[in-house]
Amino acid sequence: MKPISLLHPALLMNAHLQPRAVASAGHPLLNLERLKASAVAVIATEARAIEVLATRIDESFQRACQLMLECPGRVVVSGMGKSGHIGRKIAATLASTGTPAFFVHPGEASHGDLGMITHKDVVLALSNSGETDELLTILPLIRRQGIPLIAMTGNDSSSLAGMADVHLDVSVPAEACPLGLAPTASTTAALAMGDALAIALLEARGFTADDFARSHPAGSLGRRLLLHIGDVMHTGETVPRVHRDASLSEALVEMTRKGLGMTAVVDAENRLLGVFTDGDLRRALDDAAIDLRRTPLASLMTPNPKTIGADKLAVEAARLMEDHKIHALLVVDADNRVVGALNIHDLLRARVV
Repeated sequence: MKPISLLHPALLMNAHLQPRAVASAGHPLLNLERLKASAVAVIATEARAIEVLATRIDESFQRACQLMLECPGRVVVSGMGKSGHIGRKIAATLASTGTPAFFVHPGEASHGDLGMITHKDVVLALSNSGETDELLTILPLIRRQGIPLIAMTGNDSSSLAGMADVHLDVSVPAEACPLGLAPTASTTAALAMGDALAIALLEARGFTADDFARSHPAGSLGRRLLLHIGDVMHTGETVPRVHRDASLSEALVEMTRKGLGMTAVVDAENRLLGVFTDGDLRRALDDAAIDLRRTPLASLMTPNPKTIGADKLAVEAARLMEDHKIHALLVVDADNRVVGALNIHDLLRARVV
């Protein structure tokens, strides 16, 4: 009588597919030097793949940029598999740097999404082999509409390269994968070429930091590029200020009430004369020659303090405070009148720093 196996047949059938146990960190079979050498070899291989691209920035690259610049619609990027992942990144980079773009999956395009592409667009198709079936299925329909086609492949004699108005050669000497199978260096090269297109177009359009901010309103980047001093400063009665003939005790009361660690010293027309800070107070207390009861505040203040305009970026205030080792700033207008104040805590609350 044959022994009965307690294992499920599916487990027996797939036993050869189960991964072997990974050696632990202290296992003698784990060769750390070999791991390091393998990683260095991958980086070196991919670096060589990118270096080769520099020799291919030629008339084809210029023509591709011209087609995208003159496009009245959008750049439609498409690709399958790993090329599709790279294509999504290229489309996102183009869109955020001034070139309207979006990604269309070639498989979905065959089932209705082809209607997203209009005759005003330009198509950028990615395929390392240049023979991706899903792309070759939809491209004749795209060409029939007279839509310009830019191909990015690793095979200049491929079907995709032959159909394109412009072919960008992103072939690589070798993949970083030791089996020569997993897309590694080839996807890195395609990504680098996509970045080259995006930045070349950015410069050609005169795209500025303000333009970039409009497409990045959220997160720390948006705050750095969009938040102005006027958005975070204290205004009106919340701004600490005293007249030049005020006593030291009056200045201390104002500093305590407003809680910014300083007060502006102004003339009768609200023009800034100086600033009195808690640092100035400490220095006055340390000087035995100063009579704190009788010395006018104008003699204790810091004249011509650092200031900033309300229209400046908040990140500029942070830089100014860091450079001059101060923790508060007064905000003045074109006539040097005090219109606001802020300190480092205001910038921290706004998450500028």
